[in-house]
Amino acid sequence: MNYIKTFFHLLLGVFMTFAGFSHLTLSRLEFVAQVPTWIQFSPEFTDFVVLASGVVEIILGLGMLFLDKHKGVVGILLALFYIAIFPGNLNQYFNHIDAFGLNTDSARLIRLFFQPVLIFLALWSTDGYAELKNSHFLRR
Repeated sequence: MNYIKTFFHLLLGVFMTFAGFSHLTLSRLEFVAQVPTWIQFSPEFTDFVVLASGVVEIILGLGMLFLDKHKGVVGILLALFYIAIFPGNLNQYFNHIDAFGLNTDSARLIRLFFQPVLIFLALWSTDGYAELKNSHFLRR
């Protein structure tokens, strides 16, 4: 079981690091489709959101890869990030925005169901659940 957890832990780290760099380079325009329309105050601000989320993804990805001593905390932060960006996925679905090969409502809807899987994998593969259970925040 530990090999499977380690595999997903590292896979998420590589995936997040690559996605973050993609925000800054290759897929920058595609990621604009992920920014919810209700926070697209200006093209400059929308671009800032794309760039900032890319930097956060790189930090989280590298954290997943190299901060093994703090992997539970990094897993929790990654899960929270996945929750925070979910409105972007909803925006893409509800506004019928094509990006990343998701050019039908069915494809965009299916993608919505993968976000809880990513949240689960972030917490499970890093033992973030145990970190949450043992945290002072939840012991009150």
